[in-house]
Amino acid sequence: MEQVEDHWLPKDHPSGPVCCSTLPAVELMSDLTWPTDESDGEAEAESEEFCFPSQLGEDGESHRHPQLEADIEMLKEKYGENAIVIREYGSIDDISIDLLVNVSFLDDEIATAWKVLSNEAIVIRLHFCLSQYLDGPDPSVEVFQPSNKDNFGIGLQLKKVLRTFVSQQWKHLNNESLQNQHSKGLNLLRSNRIGKKLRSPLSLLTHLHRPQNFLFHPDVGMRGKRSLEPDGPPQHANAAKTLPTLEHGFLVQTMLYATQRIPTLNEFCVVCDEPHVFQNGPMLKPAVCARELCVFAFQTLGVMTGAAAEVATGPEVVDLLLAMCRSALESPRKSIIFDPYPSVVDPNDHKSLAFNPKKKNYERLQKALDSIMSIREMTQGSYMDIKKQMDKQDHLAHPLLQWVISSNRSHIVKLHSSRQLSFMHTPHQFLLLSSPPAKEARFRAAKKLYGSSFAFHGSHTENWHSILRNGLVNASYTKLQLHGAAYGKGIYLSPISSISFGYSGMGKGQHRMESKNKLVQNCNRLLTTSQMKMLQARFLQSRNLNCIALCEVITSKDLQKHGNIWVCPMSDHVCTRFFFVYEDGQVGDANINTQDHKVQVEILRILGTQSLSL
Repeated sequence: MEQVEDHWLPKDHPSGPVCCSTLPAVELMSDLTWPTDESDGEAEAESEEFCFPSQLGEDGESHRHPQLEADIEMLKEKYGENAIVIREYGSIDDISIDLLVNVSFLDDEIATAWKVLSNEAIVIRLHFCLSQYLDGPDPSVEVFQPSNKDNFGIGLQLKKVLRTFVSQQWKHLNNESLQNQHSKGLNLLRSNRIGKKLRSPLSLLTHLHRPQNFLFHPDVGMRGKRSLEPDGPPQHANAAKTLPTLEHGFLVQTMLYATQRIPTLNEFCVVCDEPHVFQNGPMLKPAVCARELCVFAFQTLGVMTGAAAEVATGPEVVDLLLAMCRSALESPRKSIIFDPYPSVVDPNDHKSLAFNPKKKNYERLQKALDSIMSIREMTQGSYMDIKKQMDKQDHLAHPLLQWVISSNRSHIVKLHSSRQLSFMHTPHQFLLLSSPPAKEARFRAAKKLYGSSFAFHGSHTENWHSILRNGLVNASYTKLQLHGAAYGKGIYLSPISSISFGYSGMGKGQHRMESKNKLVQNCNRLLTTSQMKMLQARFLQSRNLNCIALCEVITSKDLQKHGNIWVCPMSDHVCTRFFFVYEDGQVGDANINTQDHKVQVEILRILGTQSLSL
């Protein structure tokens, strides 16, 4: 038997790496640690579930059930010896099986946004009855990454998904019914084994949900290599829940289902596990849906809060989210663009919604938003002190702040001054990624075929509250359209900064840009201000804001170029990369051309730095 990698046991462990345990359970448990959302008492109680009388053979040794042996063998045949770690506890008739799911298929940006270590397997730990296996009690389920103990939100979501899967499957499982199916599958696999290379877990899936006519097939151990295969019409998100067959046993079925669900976790509500009802489909980060029962469970009971409410992007990003929310709320078009409208439980009456999308009250929402103190002041006290101060001003202020943060489904990071694009001349620069894994995979596949370029997208500040939650959409000929669509339907972009600045409302639609020398002088003056001024520059000081995004666009024949105005009719071919905010009439350089070689080099350098550092 091959050995698992060293990081599964401490380097100084006397036995080295272990696959199938012959060591006492106590020794293993003392050396291994893993994250869990259960208390020690609950974990002990869970172990007591499996304290059945030991089943011993004539030789005095405990024996696994034959069907369990067959399932283990089939999993090793399909995934290799390193995909499973086994520990037996004969004295309590229990066996612990770790299924090691390779997640190297996740792109670096997606893994970072989801707080996943893409170079380390996700462990699915199942506890079975050693002698009864499928005829025994339901197995318990744990999900973790050994080196990722903090903020592993998708681990909580995946654990909930797999617990539901196991409990539903267990009602219909027994050793005898599975034996015939498994024997056929095992014989078939053995006959094809010689001379054939084992495929990755995801390549075994013939029904993995990938919208827009493509399936995503990552290759294990081959980071950065992707293949896309046609798969007919788009499928509903629930196709990701299609159960793999039991032909190769329950362990393989569980592994397949886990690898099938991981890339689509962002498409489902972390509470009810139903597809999101947002108009533009899934975004990057897992989130709670807008259904009332889920909102109540999330906000009042704390159900799955660890899976969707964690914020690690910094107070500058919270400040930005509040500014975008306020701009949309103050717009005369708020009934159209303030989407989504908050679903917030009344802290004084947990049975009702204080803010309800079905009964919109913009005046009350504005009052609560005005009561939220500035992030600059929030960072100076403890969280509980901040909450108390907000509660004094308005009992809905803190719940609204929580909603503004948790409803954001994009990955936003404030760029350090050393990693900002110097030619943009604003300290308010952010990395902005909003594409879900499926869209990003399709984008990168198209990029390999047709190449890509960078272009600006300008939009009024009031629109960004929705864009950050619903994505950049084709608004042409819809109620969301603000400017004309003279060049047809699609997402409008430009390689020239002044054109997109105009669409953002900078200069009130007129391109009154300062000279490049003047902009450099202003920037140098900003860099020489006092330390307090620089601290304040972290946050937005004004309500007079203009925003512009720098996007990457596929340069296929579908991209229509009308001089310096580009129109992309396919939303899948446009992905946001950076976001810039200007305040109080501050303007950017009108002469930036993304087709300039020096500009492209700078953009790629910053993107590369962020990919390595985040």
